[in-house]
Amino acid sequence: MSAPASHLLICSCEKTMPLDEAAIGRGCTARITQANQLCGLDLDRFRQALADGAPITVACTQEAPLFREIAEDFPQAQLTFVNIRETGGWSRDAAAAGPKAAALIAAAGEEMPPISPVTLESRGVALIYGRDEVAIEAAQRLADRLDITVLLTRPGDIAPRRTNEFPVLKGTIRNARGHLGQFELAIDDYALPSPSSRAKLVFGASRDGATSTCDLILDLAGGNPLFPAHELRPGYLRADPRDKAAVERAIADAGGMVGTFDKPRFIHFEEALCAHSRSSITGCTRCLDLCPTGAITPNGNSVAIDANVCAGCGSCASVCPTGAASYALPGADALMRRLRTLLATYRKAGGSDAIVMFHDGEHGEEIIDALARFGAGLPANVLPLRVNEVTQLGPELMAAAFAFGGAGVAVVTRARPRHDITALARAVETTDRIVTALGFGAGLVRTIETDDPDQLRAMLDAAPRGLATQRPAGFVPRGAKRGVLETTFRELHLAAPAPVDMVPLAAGAPFGGVKLDVEGCTLCHACVTACPTGALSDNPDRAMLRFSESLCVQCGLCESTCPEKVIAVEPRLDFQAWNTPLRVLKEEEPFDCIACGKPFGTRSSIERVLAKLGEKHWMFQGANAKRLDVIKMCADCRVEAVVNESFDPHAAQQRPPVMSTEDYLRARETKKGDPLGS
Repeated sequence: MSAPASHLLICSCEKTMPLDEAAIGRGCTARITQANQLCGLDLDRFRQALADGAPITVACTQEAPLFREIAEDFPQAQLTFVNIRETGGWSRDAAAAGPKAAALIAAAGEEMPPISPVTLESRGVALIYGRDEVAIEAAQRLADRLDITVLLTRPGDIAPRRTNEFPVLKGTIRNARGHLGQFELAIDDYALPSPSSRAKLVFGASRDGATSTCDLILDLAGGNPLFPAHELRPGYLRADPRDKAAVERAIADAGGMVGTFDKPRFIHFEEALCAHSRSSITGCTRCLDLCPTGAITPNGNSVAIDANVCAGCGSCASVCPTGAASYALPGADALMRRLRTLLATYRKAGGSDAIVMFHDGEHGEEIIDALARFGAGLPANVLPLRVNEVTQLGPELMAAAFAFGGAGVAVVTRARPRHDITALARAVETTDRIVTALGFGAGLVRTIETDDPDQLRAMLDAAPRGLATQRPAGFVPRGAKRGVLETTFRELHLAAPAPVDMVPLAAGAPFGGVKLDVEGCTLCHACVTACPTGALSDNPDRAMLRFSESLCVQCGLCESTCPEKVIAVEPRLDFQAWNTPLRVLKEEEPFDCIACGKPFGTRSSIERVLAKLGEKHWMFQGANAKRLDVIKMCADCRVEAVVNESFDPHAAQQRPPVMSTEDYLRARETKKGDPLGS
């Protein structure tokens, strides 16, 4: 017996927005039920859909709590909610927003993978760091909820308390690390107060290098933050002691930081794919350079990402060329499948000139809501797509928008972004350069940094419309990030209005080739050993250096490792080279062993060694010139020749005997007694 067809419930919200049921029907295959007040007078239509037992999509998010409450009597109900009102129905262009509504409804049905949590546990051991009575007053208010210690840095005159409910110490935090439930502090100028302090606290002798641990820190010292990107560090609360409102908020937040807390695991990391280092030589540092919280640190050949500290900006995943670091909320492949459905449905429903607008859940949804309620709403051709953080976006997602048939990409951020957008700007620049070179148009990928809804609408109206592809890609992205990245750009090239074979890129791009000074290369294969992706390889049967451009991630390890400094990375997107599995960069004739004939080494290298040894080294000159034959042998024959001929390769010329002072005096006397020197 086949499963019942899914239900789609759409509502005009008391006739405040038009519903293009025909366009929605072209894009969606579900049974459509239309209402004017689905949350009120037409609520029975939702109950009837529940009774059918089929999956239900409700085109309303405002009343989702009500619908979920009613559905509690149907535990098997599968509910999906999607917003088509603020995103399109409440707009100056609402009459033309039918294809957009169909696209948003279809995209909402794309299943997203579950979130993997990271658990932080706090027992309520708190350190309040301050300078004066503000810190002590905060401690008094929190003492009944937390295990408090007050640390005062360079305190002035502090009156002693009548009873010591909590310790008050002196000290300055020199270094801090950790997170909620596990902070470690290094403290200088540490001292205890004298219990006989009378008019003011008198501290004893101080010492440096004290250590302390705690679960949370309330910083009221008014100095520099103890952590980079301190507002993103779980368990670290900071307020200016002169700002009473800020202090009150910090005290309220600190009081609730006891217990177990879950946060998402934002980054999936595969150490084996990391191109950070090989043989103590540093290669890729893209993620280290960008992480705002210090959650990423070197760890041998790779890096380590502390999931407890990671704040989820996703910059590391955006710039990681190998896919070792990939965003997990959701993964690039899952998000791209939603993008594919969004654009395919929009086109199927009759839409054109689609601009994909990436936004986050906090700022993005607020500005969209404000524009819909108090302004002109979003244009009918702008398809909003929510991501966790816009800084997670890499070139693969932006490029996919064009491969799937889009005509532009806009990324909406705050006027003063919460996260550093360096990685985002790099991804935007890289993608725009590529789509421009492939004939889609110029300036089609852009960021919009604004908190003004009307300015957002004006900038979207002024955005250039690109030349949408006439052969949109239909691939289903699956697998690891690097594979999705490569597949996306191959498909983009196939869909391009005016494809070219090669696009030059800026430094830091995830694609490129290498430039080799062929004359200077000795085929030592140090670069092959260092290459983390196998882009550079040798040939076990020939003296050869080969290169596969599609595997190159521009980590620079080959450049750093090469002893002759004759190889350099070259950022570019060369589609023709991608389709060439292996390109020979250099090949030389091997040198054949004079004893057994087996090839070993290269002829140029052996001849260069022979020339240098024959000219400069005493061991191979004159009567010893025959010893050069050993250099012309493979390893096995060389050992056999040395043993058979009793040739000690480490033996040196006989040194003259060591002479003492007595030997010199005796020789001088002998010379005096023999005037002829005989």
